[in-house]
Amino acid sequence: MGLESIYGDILNEHNLRPSHRGNLSDPTIRLEGKNPTCGDDIYLELKVGKDGTIEDGAFSGSGCAISQASVDIMLDLIIGESEERALELCGKFMGMIHGKATEDDLDDLDEASALKDISHMPARVKCAVLGWHTMEEMIKNKEQTGHAEGGHEYCTTE
Repeated sequence: MGLESIYGDILNEHNLRPSHRGNLSDPTIRLEGKNPTCGDDIYLELKVGKDGTIEDGAFSGSGCAISQASVDIMLDLIIGESEERALELCGKFMGMIHGKATEDDLDDLDEASALKDISHMPARVKCAVLGWHTMEEMIKNKEQTGHAEGGHEYCTTE
């Protein structure tokens, strides 16, 4: 089995059988992320403890296989981590998307590294980063205001 096949299997598994699709009964923060260019639209919910640990997370909405798999993989990585660590992983993911990831970064990103070649498909980059941008925005907004609700459009071609 080739490496591309393994990466494809990871993305297919997270798209077809996402672990975190649904809604939380008591999210601390919730934010909508939209990509109007291709129609991806997600609602990301996180339950964050008083100590800043991400205790649980879920997403709902619709989008392409890449956007759905990416947000599910992201939630696997950040649940149980501090908000600071989640933002650190986000930075590593964005670095990977821009072709600037080290081997250590790829190891930290675990299954998210299956998306490393997406940078060669500029039209799909914004699909892969939608959940990550939404998470980053909601944590940073919460730090400034104490809560994050509403929506934000991400039209970036980063």
